[in-house]
Amino acid sequence: MDKILIKGGKPLLGTVEISGAKNAALPALAATLLTSDAVVLQNVPCVRDIQTTGHMLRDLGVRPTSGPWSRPIRAACLLVT
Repeated sequence: MDKILIKGGKPLLGTVEISGAKNAALPALAATLLTSDAVVLQNVPCVRDIQTTGHMLRDLGVRPTSGPWSRPIRAACLLVT
């Protein structure tokens, strides 16, 4: 892993919120189709790919609801044609 070298006379203080990885969240969203249990994915980034996948899941009958960093999903009522 790369490192960041900071030069200066003052120490750094504070916290940084790290968002989830889109490339990890997309397969996890797809995997929710494999169970009828409620699944909660946390730290899901709010990016276009995630929103599009959420729309696709909704079209399949899945009921995703979204919070700022979590995505509860229940795939109990899939549309089967």
